[in-house]
Amino acid sequence: MATIIYTRTDEAPLLATYSLKPVVEAFAATAGIDVETRDISLAGRILAQFPDYLSDEQKVDDALAELGELAKTPEANIIKLPNISASVPQMKAAIAELQAQGFKLPDYPDSPSTEEEKDIRNRYDAVKGSAVNPVLREGNSDRRAPQAVKNFAKKHPHRMGEWSKDSKTNVATMADHDFRHNEKSVIMPADDVLTIRIGDTVLKDDLKVLKGEVIDGTFMSAEALDSFLAEQVKRAKEEGVLFSTHLKATMMKVSDPIIFGHVVRAYFADVYEQYGEELLTAGLNGENGLAAIYSGLEKLDNGAEIKAAFDKGLAEGPALAMVNSHKGITNLHVPSDVIVDASMPAMIRTSGHMWNADDQEQDTLAVIPDSSYAGVYQAVIEDCKENGAFDPTTMGTVPNVGLMAQKAEEYGSHDKTFKIEQDGTVEVVNSAGEVLMSHEVKAGDIWRACQTKDAPIQDWVKLAVTRSRLSGMPAIFWLDPERAHDRNLIELVKKYLADHDTEGLDITIASPVEATKTSIERIRRGEDTISVTGNVLRDYNTDLFPILELGTSAKMLSVVPLMAGGGLFETGAGGSAPKHVQQLQEENHLRWDSLGEFLALAESLRHISNNGGTKKAAVLADALDKATERLLNDGKSPSRKVGEIDNRGSHFYLTKFWAEELAAQSEDAELAETFAPVAKALDEKAADIDAALIEVQGKEVDLGGYYYPNDAKTSEVMRPVATFNEVIDSLK
Repeated sequence: MATIIYTRTDEAPLLATYSLKPVVEAFAATAGIDVETRDISLAGRILAQFPDYLSDEQKVDDALAELGELAKTPEANIIKLPNISASVPQMKAAIAELQAQGFKLPDYPDSPSTEEEKDIRNRYDAVKGSAVNPVLREGNSDRRAPQAVKNFAKKHPHRMGEWSKDSKTNVATMADHDFRHNEKSVIMPADDVLTIRIGDTVLKDDLKVLKGEVIDGTFMSAEALDSFLAEQVKRAKEEGVLFSTHLKATMMKVSDPIIFGHVVRAYFADVYEQYGEELLTAGLNGENGLAAIYSGLEKLDNGAEIKAAFDKGLAEGPALAMVNSHKGITNLHVPSDVIVDASMPAMIRTSGHMWNADDQEQDTLAVIPDSSYAGVYQAVIEDCKENGAFDPTTMGTVPNVGLMAQKAEEYGSHDKTFKIEQDGTVEVVNSAGEVLMSHEVKAGDIWRACQTKDAPIQDWVKLAVTRSRLSGMPAIFWLDPERAHDRNLIELVKKYLADHDTEGLDITIASPVEATKTSIERIRRGEDTISVTGNVLRDYNTDLFPILELGTSAKMLSVVPLMAGGGLFETGAGGSAPKHVQQLQEENHLRWDSLGEFLALAESLRHISNNGGTKKAAVLADALDKATERLLNDGKSPSRKVGEIDNRGSHFYLTKFWAEELAAQSEDAELAETFAPVAKALDEKAADIDAALIEVQGKEVDLGGYYYPNDAKTSEVMRPVATFNEVIDSLK
């Protein structure tokens, strides 16, 4: 019997799962397919780390480790919904909630001193940041906008802000001494075990590497970063634009909070000059954002005096971009509030503006310190100044083939990223004692190593050729000849392309900036271009282009063909939408759009059929695709407004259309017979069900928890209409 694993995650997608999963289980069961759940939510992952603190009834399995093993088998068929990549403030909030629910978890130790505290901190840190995706992604990434979605966007274009030729919006990035400029890279001639050291201090040992693996080392100079940031604060003030910084403190959980701290200290340079010693002694270095500083000041004797200095700094510095103008939450309040891959496309879509303290749009200086990928955004901004906003009704598409398997590149670097404690030379040494690369560093610099294995690179090249062949689109490898790592990759890409039949295909290699320019020139002509990228640009491009084309990245089809033969089907490329949860709690309206889940489910079913499973799975998949297209064209996607259709209403219509398509198809008589009465029942009760789903809205609801909601309470909220539930449950 085929099995689909449906992941239990966090926030809005978790709430949607309470409504959609019973439908998925019921429909899949008619084809003899089992749908199981695995809990990889933030709360679930925290609990899995502390079995020794919990009672037997409270203990949970380590579902993430189990799925990581499953992903390495041909049987894997996993539907992965977005989950929280937790920052420290989110970790603490989740821990406090679980403690209040009766789980005797230890507090998160900010400054661990004892062995026990260090052990607790290590366990919590294993859950922090992007701890899920690298474990599951045992394959490379194929992300694209499905034709139905693209057609819908052309017919019903989303709003695009006008651009002015006089826009003062720009990206600011370092011209030297950053990760891009300091990079060194080697291709391993044989399997080996490496050590990373500075002087007599071992930073990391027993680093096992394979023959053909690409190993990089690089660092960002803290001194250069500080002088760059000081210039940008001054520049934003002089140009009269908003100051904003765009990092990825969630995924880059070691380096980017440190960089974020530098930004906070640069903006409030006068405050840190006057009170720096007290602030740093109290651990208020800005790495957890301004909000953490403000709450920490309450514990200091002269906290009120220092708070006044911060207020003065805000008043006298350049205006800050706001995350929430009404609540006074700035770009510098919480490191995880502004994530570059989402924030930059949103800004580009809004005329190059962010919001100021008066809730008005304003031109912005977007500070992205490391220059590895910043030029991509500057190229798009310059194009918009020159040619105006993009037109969703005519623009082409940029699908992505991304190198991601086995923690490739920067997104696997956390365990090899270090804040340097003393001046010296960082060396990467092989088992024979030979130094493979070295960097002269100073205390405070951020040094990191990355690994990219050979088998994933070969698989990535193969996937690029396959997608180009199947789609008929040209493909560009986005590789920067000025970067040591990319130079090695260019050599390998050329070598592995020779193993494939590329006759009649248009496959080229260009730097990220040149590739951006080519792709957007083609977009404006309505032409399509595959971007074949490393792991970070996979992340950035699969937000940038979908947000410009479709208005959101949640409508992407995201398939990970696992290298062992299984499939990982990711639902969209967006996050887990905390604001949607807030709206549900306040008004019982969930605006989360499950389109990503519908698309992923169809691919997951198709995977079963294509890999020797039941042909009924393909019939279910085709009918689901048709139902999804009807859902879009009939305007049954969730509205943002209370009193209109929400996530639950869209699930009802999807179910109705899916049943109708199955009843009408002629490929499988048994399925047609099974679904004819279901379609009839849903059609007869449609008006009542629709009205009931609207009627429940408009009042507060209690889910019994945010990070770990109560199952019974949440099911009641997300499945409020008994007549609909009865029809679904009758199928099981």
